[in-house]
Amino acid sequence: MLRLPSLFIPHGGGPSFFMTGERKQQYQQTEDFLKDISNFLPSRPSAILIITAHWETAIPSLTGGKNPQLIYDYFGFPEHTYQLKYDALGAPQLAKQASELLKKNGINSFVDSDYGWDHGVFIPLKVMFPDETIPVVAMSLQANLDPMQHCAIGQSLQSLRDENVLIIGSGMSYHNLRRFDEFAPESLLFHNWLDSALNGTWSERSLQLANWQLAPGGRNSHPREEHLLPLMVASGAGSDLPGKAIWRGEVGRSCIGAWAFD
Repeated sequence: MLRLPSLFIPHGGGPSFFMTGERKQQYQQTEDFLKDISNFLPSRPSAILIITAHWETAIPSLTGGKNPQLIYDYFGFPEHTYQLKYDALGAPQLAKQASELLKKNGINSFVDSDYGWDHGVFIPLKVMFPDETIPVVAMSLQANLDPMQHCAIGQSLQSLRDENVLIIGSGMSYHNLRRFDEFAPESLLFHNWLDSALNGTWSERSLQLANWQLAPGGRNSHPREEHLLPLMVASGAGSDLPGKAIWRGEVGRSCIGAWAFD
């Protein structure tokens, strides 16, 4: 069985994939990409470890429950979007294994048996794997938002890929909410930079990502970087082979993208 890549994917805007009208149209390109994700994988994952931009903790934390509840952490959407379900099982043993790998590499961690899955978890997975049969563990960001720390977190988890675990960073490569509907030239500049920055060895990628704020359009694309940091984890979980841009699309008139790491 070929080793699964690690991925960075856009998780969309709240529950927009499950709406109608203009809001759904805005995210249709993203939804179409996520529906097609299996074409980028050499095999069906046995389990998924997904790092979500919507959960920050003092130390990296992992969901350890067998049946995590959904967290509807979006506001002002139609009532039916608060009834969405995603009934995949949790994977307590995988959460424990991931926690032990982190600790082995000097990164303290915590398995939270009570925490659930926020929309950075269940919304994209509901599009990507709608049969709900692959066990899932969600993982938080570390609240210090340090890029190199998140690259190191990914590196600590890399061996899980040898066990047919799909590691996903779930965020948005452009996340300036005030400018999604405008033509945002900084999003194009930043994505061109990302394509170049990720086209290197593990160390080269990590060094570039550590200085993302200096990139053209960087800070304007991410007034706060929590939606970019899952990319650091996904890159960190990759090998020395260059990262690959696997998709580029638009939300409104702003550029977004996705990458894979062998």
